[in-house]
Amino acid sequence: MLDGVVPFPPEFARRYRERGYWQDKSLAQEFAPVFEQFRDRVAVIDRDRQFTYGEVDALSGNLALNLLELGLKPLDRVVLQLPNVAEFVILYFALQKIGCIPIAALASHRYAEISQFVEIAEAVACVFPERQSDFIFSPMIKRVRDANACMRWPIVLGAPGAGELSLTELIERPAHLDRGELDKIKIAPTDPCIFQLSGGTTGIPKLIPRTHNDYAYNSRAAAQVCGVTRDSVLLLVLPIAHNLPLACPGIQGFMFNGGKIVLSTSTRPADMFALVERHRVTHIKVVPALLIRMIHDPAIERFDTASIRYIQSGGQRLQPETRMRTRRLIPSCFVQENFGMSEGLLLFAKIDDPEDVRMETVGFPVSPDDEVRLIDDDDNLVPFGEVGEMCARGPYTLRGYYKAPEYNARAFTSDGFYRSGDLMRRHPSGAYLVEGRKKDLINRGGEKISAEEIENLILSHPAVQNVACIAMPDAQLGERMCACIIPRPGAGALTLAELVGFLAAQEIAKFKLPERVELMTEFPLSTFGKVSKKALVEMVTRKLEAERAAKSGDG
Repeated sequence: MLDGVVPFPPEFARRYRERGYWQDKSLAQEFAPVFEQFRDRVAVIDRDRQFTYGEVDALSGNLALNLLELGLKPLDRVVLQLPNVAEFVILYFALQKIGCIPIAALASHRYAEISQFVEIAEAVACVFPERQSDFIFSPMIKRVRDANACMRWPIVLGAPGAGELSLTELIERPAHLDRGELDKIKIAPTDPCIFQLSGGTTGIPKLIPRTHNDYAYNSRAAAQVCGVTRDSVLLLVLPIAHNLPLACPGIQGFMFNGGKIVLSTSTRPADMFALVERHRVTHIKVVPALLIRMIHDPAIERFDTASIRYIQSGGQRLQPETRMRTRRLIPSCFVQENFGMSEGLLLFAKIDDPEDVRMETVGFPVSPDDEVRLIDDDDNLVPFGEVGEMCARGPYTLRGYYKAPEYNARAFTSDGFYRSGDLMRRHPSGAYLVEGRKKDLINRGGEKISAEEIENLILSHPAVQNVACIAMPDAQLGERMCACIIPRPGAGALTLAELVGFLAAQEIAKFKLPERVELMTEFPLSTFGKVSKKALVEMVTRKLEAERAAKSGDG
């Protein structure tokens, strides 16, 4: 097993095998019969390109051999930073065929994040696009490579610069090695098949090792409760490397069942509805902010959406009004709320659940062996119906973050339950309702931002004496970040534009930038003498409401 990975205890691993959750196969072995069974069916559509299962198999196999010839080997870590394009799918399966471990980075990540991923995982390669909007990746990747001797292969989708390799060429160039070389590779199904990323509360990213055994089961179980069949067509507009689009059921779950995946980099409702009509899309994955935008866009009236059966919403709580409006505008679809975390546990409301469960809750765990506890601050179980921190263990929930023993001691109970930091309560039906968070995170449209990470950066500004980053309510995204700042004496007022410019120079992902600044002379304190973020949220919320009321009165 890869050093730094926390294994499942033997007695639990034995149970998960006996009950059929774990097949003790690598993802490459899991998908080999899938590629053969559905060889002539279309698997992936990317704009005007389409690829059958047989073509994905052949292209990923050829790429795997070329990567082997370069020198990549089983358990090597590779940062995967591609947008929603077919090359991501081909590369993902190529890495699985040689036992490399992709790190599920986002195209929006910048130097601060990518350099940390490479350093922590000792990644040997990074695969990235030539550009995204006006951002050119090569200079950033060169700096990452210069700072990390482990990073040997920069691979670009686009025109390669000095010292870079072309992903397109590696996919298309006939391999010199024989296909039989792939059969010689031994991959332990208990090793990681991917490192997903945690939205943890600290500034240091946490890598989530998902094993071949648990990730395959994760996708199969999710596909079962999402009504996925060989006739299902999934539209993916959320970032492809995220756990939800990739595996819940995502690309893996749809391909296990012979379904079709339509990729798009556009979240414009008109573009999405056009793809729905053109490809008879049956499933769409969204976050609430995107769904709200979709159902309030006039384009919904111009396209045929009758093929849609499931709109799967995750990332944050969905209001019943949004579900009801969606049902009215797209009568054919079931808005399926789910709670999922890259660490494992998945909760889904099912299409045949009672109306109150479907409208009010995130449903039930997908596995009979998912164990869920709601606990108080002293780790005692809370009474049924009361709010507690959700803790979980099960056949696809991690037992520890990668190379993080000190953090793991705090993040897990003594008997192996993962402390999610999410506050939940039980519905009378037994289903779960999300009531908020215990961890200090801002949930901006489904992207989790560590308040501590941004606070530490802001504290390095010469005009800042103290800072507290909080989540302010937002009708579109659910939450946005507000930086509450106590300036240094004599430093003058710090504007939002100045702060954003300062943070942008730290080269962090754009979605992490504050969207409001509140200057204060002191912070409210809790009874324990700590900054009361709850009081800060209440203060800023009242101010926002007053501003909205004043604006409405002016209108």
